[in-house]
Amino acid sequence: MFFFFIGGIQPRTVTVDRQPRVCPVCGQRRAYIRRTDHYLSLFFIPLLRVKKGEPFLYCENCSGPVDSGREPGIGQDICPACGRRLKSDYRFCPYCGTARRKHAGGGE
Repeated sequence: MFFFFIGGIQPRTVTVDRQPRVCPVCGQRRAYIRRTDHYLSLFFIPLLRVKKGEPFLYCENCSGPVDSGREPGIGQDICPACGRRLKSDYRFCPYCGTARRKHAGGGE
């Protein structure tokens, strides 16, 4: 007689606070505090939390986590094609794939 079991560690994202906040990137009130916890699962059923994740701000409009520790516009640029804010160290826009413009005083 053989027994098979399927188990492992799976991530699970939970919303910590349902109060909508203003997104520092797009300015809309669609950002929520979330956390990704890791669970021990058996047959794809989460049984026991093995690691509690750090809270982060997730914007439903931007469709991703945003850096809430920085003021809007500081260290960020605007994509010339889609108009979304980009971090200053990005060479390409992660939303549309357009290459960033070279700065007049910069060395790129």
